[in-house]
Amino acid sequence: MANSKKSKSPPALSKETVLAHLAAHPGDTKRDLAKALGVRGEDRQALKRLLKELADEGLLQRGKKKSFLKAGALPSVAVLEIIGADTDGELLARPANWEGGDEAPQVLIMPGRDEAGPALGRGERVLARITETPNGAEGRVIKRLGTSVHRVLGVVRHSSTGARVEPIDRKTRYAYVVDKRELADTPDGELVVVEPLAGRVDGLPRGRIAERLGSMNEPKTVSLIAIHAHGIPTVFPAEAIREAESAKPASPKSRKDWREIPLITIDPEDARDHDDAIWAGPDPDKANQGGHIVIVAIADVAHYVRPDSALDREARNRGNSVYFPDRVVPMLPEALSADLCSLREAEDRAALAVRMIFDANGVKRSHKFERILMRSEARLTYREAQAAFDGNPGPKTQPLVENILAPIWAAYQAMAAARDARAPLELDLPERRIIIGDNGKIASIAYRDRLESMRLIEECMIQANVAAAESLEKAREPLLYRIHDSPSFEKISAFSDYLRTIDMPFAKGQTIKPAVFNRLLARAKGTAHEEVLNEIVLRTQAQAVYSPGNVGHFGLNLGRYAHFTSPIRRYADLVVHRALISGLKLGEGGLSEKETSRLTETAEHISMTERRAMAAERDSVDRYVAAFMEDRVGAVFDARVASVTRFGLFLRLAETGADGLLPMRALGTERFRHDEKRHALIGERTRTTYRLGDIVTVRLAEAAPLTGGLRFELVGGATPEIRRGPKPVRNGRSQDRAGAKGKKRKS
Repeated sequence: MANSKKSKSPPALSKETVLAHLAAHPGDTKRDLAKALGVRGEDRQALKRLLKELADEGLLQRGKKKSFLKAGALPSVAVLEIIGADTDGELLARPANWEGGDEAPQVLIMPGRDEAGPALGRGERVLARITETPNGAEGRVIKRLGTSVHRVLGVVRHSSTGARVEPIDRKTRYAYVVDKRELADTPDGELVVVEPLAGRVDGLPRGRIAERLGSMNEPKTVSLIAIHAHGIPTVFPAEAIREAESAKPASPKSRKDWREIPLITIDPEDARDHDDAIWAGPDPDKANQGGHIVIVAIADVAHYVRPDSALDREARNRGNSVYFPDRVVPMLPEALSADLCSLREAEDRAALAVRMIFDANGVKRSHKFERILMRSEARLTYREAQAAFDGNPGPKTQPLVENILAPIWAAYQAMAAARDARAPLELDLPERRIIIGDNGKIASIAYRDRLESMRLIEECMIQANVAAAESLEKAREPLLYRIHDSPSFEKISAFSDYLRTIDMPFAKGQTIKPAVFNRLLARAKGTAHEEVLNEIVLRTQAQAVYSPGNVGHFGLNLGRYAHFTSPIRRYADLVVHRALISGLKLGEGGLSEKETSRLTETAEHISMTERRAMAAERDSVDRYVAAFMEDRVGAVFDARVASVTRFGLFLRLAETGADGLLPMRALGTERFRHDEKRHALIGERTRTTYRLGDIVTVRLAEAAPLTGGLRFELVGGATPEIRRGPKPVRNGRSQDRAGAKGKKRKS
């Protein structure tokens, strides 16, 4: 008897049915297709030919593991790379490896299982499950994969033979070949981020454009290069932005109301945030005749940024704000850094304050921390304050002189006397200030004035930082110290070797304290060695870092020191604020158990972000200076030798502080050897010597804004005065019998 149940016939095999199926089931293999479409026997060859035709026509793309996708379609699971945020602050991503279509589709990232971890940032990769919706593709994070592979910053260069991306980093030797579809609308001179791909074309490595940053001719590009080259996070997660923008001003509840105390802020003219305010007055205590009360109030960032919030995770990730000549990359969103946490004039603000009492000699007798509500009486610049201190007050400072500025100055005089007695390291290292004009380009480069008003604020902040460390130790509360170890034996030995070359005695076996360096610096003041010795002393120092363990601060000559005074721009200070809140029972927002358990990890991380910021800031300045010097190529300068290396001399121009290289080949045909002890290059035949601190006349041969490099050449083959020094030996070091005679190394 025939079976009455009819079998379901398979759909007709056609391009339309194949594409329709793959649209609904992206990532199916040929076997999956055959099973779903009922393809059997000889029809499998027909399916194979059909798939090849679709691929040749660009209607189909091959995925991994022999899978297929409709052209332009996304797989159900893929590795995505975070590329930024949309206008609502939602994170956007795109496939990390996109082979189909002219442009990779964007995917809106939805919260997933990892949403409680640190905030995702630009360049990070995630494994995500992708869903097509009427409004576009959405991705839900399955797993975080970390940052993307090595990236290269480069500039697009078009030529008759094609287009390439030339790397900015001078250490990267080869240009990258990029798919012509990606370069179709990319103009010559466009700054791009290239991600290397496997394989080569005409011997050059392949790459894909991961990000377009704008034209190299735009002034803002200078800072963008430094930001991307050093991996500085720039986009805040949407949740962090929401938390910042929903924050409300603090109420007086559970705070001391100090709004009647006329605290003032004193900052640089170009300050972008104001996180510290000061007040001082005479101590009425008869037992402290001639003593002073000094208050330092710091923005209460811990009130707004709570442990393990989205704001906190991103602040820790960034570690600190990064300052460039034309912009700042803040640690906190502007709703906090430029508003609620900025101690703006005549506005109520939450603060954590320390009230310190000093004796007539400037020695701190006691201190106490309070959580307060304050209102800044005035916002002054260093110049305005200094003019008033010098007896030339302006319209703004005249009303403040008698009751506010005079007591502050009197307290500082006492504190300065105590500072001098403490004898911290006193280096004279001029700081460059780059002025950006309205057109975004450098208007001028000059050295910042070193005003006494700056030293006043520094000393107030140092004393507040010491008070924070002392209070936390007394409360037995964990904290992050700011430590600066004493110089190593190796560095002291090299320092001693150099001093002998300029006839300055130095006993290696003595106890090294900052005062030892200060005496040498004082002896060199006004001589040809002054500038160089300041540089050498700086190089001799250890690197200051953050640590939950304490070794003291050598440079400040202090036994305990913590960063408390800049929580808007340094995460270390925020941790110290939380520790004070916990240890002194000052309310909510204290240090959590999770934070306490990972203080060592946090210290290492923020020490790294600090070094990263310094390198990015330095690179940005170098590129700005190179751009400024570009139209002075061919000009002649007197330059000082700032560093001596085996491959040439680094020179510094006095007018701008610009640094550039005088390569070894520019010194002529004579062979020079590097004498490390003398910081010198010495000619083998004539013993002509180029030494640290020498002045040489040079011509600017090249200025490269792209890399921030300057290259010099000697004018007319000029050389410094020939020094008949000791003959160099083959290992690059020199004998110094006169200097070493009769002296033995002491341990």
